[in-house]
Amino acid sequence: MTTDPSAPWLIVGLGNPGPGYAMNRHNVGFMVADLLADRIGGTFKRAGRAQAQVLEGRIGPVGPANRRVVLAKPMSYMNVSGAPVTALRDFYKVPVANIVAVHDELDIDYGTLRLKLGGGDNGHNGLKSMTKAMSSDYHRVRFGIGRPPGRMQVADFVLKDFSSAERKELDYFVDRAADAVQALVIEGLERAQSAYNS
Repeated sequence: MTTDPSAPWLIVGLGNPGPGYAMNRHNVGFMVADLLADRIGGTFKRAGRAQAQVLEGRIGPVGPANRRVVLAKPMSYMNVSGAPVTALRDFYKVPVANIVAVHDELDIDYGTLRLKLGGGDNGHNGLKSMTKAMSSDYHRVRFGIGRPPGRMQVADFVLKDFSSAERKELDYFVDRAADAVQALVIEGLERAQSAYNS
């Protein structure tokens, strides 16, 4: 964790741009970022040179726990997310430990959350690109989507929309993931893990 409480946080929702991908399982990071934007009360705008949409704001109570944040949705497609994230990190002077990637996770049951710092990419192309571009020492909020049924290929599964049964609880789970991101930024990893690592 950074020792500078005034350093900004960069919260990156991972997904693919375009309406055709909007409700895909792979785009749950965008869904969480959109909800956080609603809570902050702003709208995403195109970043200057970075291939991303960004929103600057603050979260947390008034006082020392209030944090400056930059919400970002890379517009470069999932497998090359590292370049826009690195550009934003450099522009906003964000320590790597203050970067949070919100992403879908196959090896966790649907709706389950896991928060952690660092680690491998587990075959996730967005994380793979981010780690290659900087390092693995950033935070992750992992949103479980479960494994594909039967013999369905992973690529087909993550690029399909959430099922009608899953959509009944999706808003609740996205809301909880947004809560977890805020807890991580405001209270720190250990407290957020104890509250949200189900």
